[in-house]
Amino acid sequence: MTSTASSTDTRQGQASHEQRPSWQQRLRRFGYSAAPRGDVRDQLVPPYVKPSPRMWQFLGASGPLADRITRWSGWGGPLLVTLLAGVLRFWHLGSPKAVIFDETYYAKDAWALIHRGFEVSWDKNANKSVLELADKVPIPTEAAYVVHPPVGKYVIGLGELMFGFNPFGWRFMTALLGTLSVLMLCRIGRRIFRSTFLGCVAGALMAVDGLAFVMARTSLLDGVLMFFVLAAFGCLVIDRDRARAKLAAALPVDADGRARPDAHIAETLRLGLRPYRWLAGLMLGLAIGTKWNGLYFLAAFGLMTVAWDIGARRVAGAGRPYWAVARHDLGLAFLATVPVAVVTYFASWTGWILSPTNGKGGYYRDWATANGRTSDWSWLFPDWWLSLWHYENQVYDFHVGLSSPHTYQSNPWSWIVDGRPVSFFYESPLPGRDGCPSDAGGKCAREVLAIGTPVLWWAAAAAVLYVLWRWLLRRDWRAGAIACGVAAGYLPWFLYQERTIFFFYAIVFLPFLCLAVAMLLGAIIGPPRSGDTRRVIGATAAGVLVLLIAWNFIYFWPLHTGTSIPIDEWRSRMWLDTWV
Repeated sequence: MTSTASSTDTRQGQASHEQRPSWQQRLRRFGYSAAPRGDVRDQLVPPYVKPSPRMWQFLGASGPLADRITRWSGWGGPLLVTLLAGVLRFWHLGSPKAVIFDETYYAKDAWALIHRGFEVSWDKNANKSVLELADKVPIPTEAAYVVHPPVGKYVIGLGELMFGFNPFGWRFMTALLGTLSVLMLCRIGRRIFRSTFLGCVAGALMAVDGLAFVMARTSLLDGVLMFFVLAAFGCLVIDRDRARAKLAAALPVDADGRARPDAHIAETLRLGLRPYRWLAGLMLGLAIGTKWNGLYFLAAFGLMTVAWDIGARRVAGAGRPYWAVARHDLGLAFLATVPVAVVTYFASWTGWILSPTNGKGGYYRDWATANGRTSDWSWLFPDWWLSLWHYENQVYDFHVGLSSPHTYQSNPWSWIVDGRPVSFFYESPLPGRDGCPSDAGGKCAREVLAIGTPVLWWAAAAAVLYVLWRWLLRRDWRAGAIACGVAAGYLPWFLYQERTIFFFYAIVFLPFLCLAVAMLLGAIIGPPRSGDTRRVIGATAAGVLVLLIAWNFIYFWPLHTGTSIPIDEWRSRMWLDTWV
């Protein structure tokens, strides 16, 4: 057993620099370094950074109280950040009292779904009636052609059921999910960085991002999509820790109490059903059931979780980690994600499926009945399947062919630098009306602008480069996971540069940008083993950047909330010509 563990250690990289492959030696000039080796348990499941109670003692807390606060910080810190995010998002949530931007589709579709089971065709003046009559507005019966699946609209409809058919009601659930996303990001960041501080920094950055703020206060689908994607990612991160902990617990221990790699255990140990991976499949199915670009995350996260298994078995000592994963993990990984996501997606159409097939149900629900079974194999499938398949084909053609020009459309190249935000709402109130100061000297501007906090997004552009360097040359799995999330949410849009697309689609990968900035800030602060001078300088620089981001969010607050400001103050916030 000892000789086997020793030979595995050699394969894992304890050879001298001269024995390393030549490509590693060449990459060292660019910063490449092999991972240090110690107790394999610490490599598989690194310990959390222990917070120091000194700060709380400095603030006057007694020794026992400071220790208790420190122990609770793993949840206490994220909950405080979430409280801040919630207060910001729910403050005057019903303002502006209007149907803004694409709420004209999703708020009404949600109301129809929860009452009829399918979307209906509203009159062109329906928005005015909705604002005046609210719950008493008549719901049409004619089915409407819609191009997005129903999950996100059902979510919006939950808020309408609880609080009525009004702006607060149709924005409630997006605000709630936007707030919970901050909590999830804090906890995910804490888990991957093994630092409560950096996890809370990541969550705080999203709490004060303008795009996340506006999307949480508007009943659009993309914020719902982001929530399910982030939840799936969090489930997979938990699954990664639990699987690696099981591997670590099974490894043999030497005379010094250190776990040693073992090829037999690493290649044969079964890791069980792994419930968090199945939960991730459910979340990904709900993401796809909200908007189809959730499919890219299903593919990317599926590959990512398998790559994590390969890395875990390799660290544990497997000589053939790919074969071990293919034999013991790959099948269950597929079953837990793809079939679960597919079943979840089709289950989300239950309301449409159960609607009448006599022309009074959902759009295209009677297609198979009216058009017959034209294929030799059509007898194998029920009518609802054939009708839904036809519907989905029509929707696909719509999405890939959408090229109608829009004032606020943008190219994805500009997203990462906040190049072209989207105006959701704009009015020019006269002095003394709708919050416009009576001494304004002219009309005011009242706008809800979907724009990311500029300093945060510009820092994120640099942070993405840092993350790529950490992944490619330092083999840092955390950087790879962050890069995977950004790539799955961002890169697919480059395939559709001629399509009508908008900056607010970027909300789906914003949490990963916040993780990237938090990781960069951690590098600026420096590792715990650094000298006091290095840490003080680093902490000061990182603190200044965070304060600049917070100030930037406050500065743009009127543009996020539809607050009336004099037109000159509005112009002073239009930093780039492309923002107008």
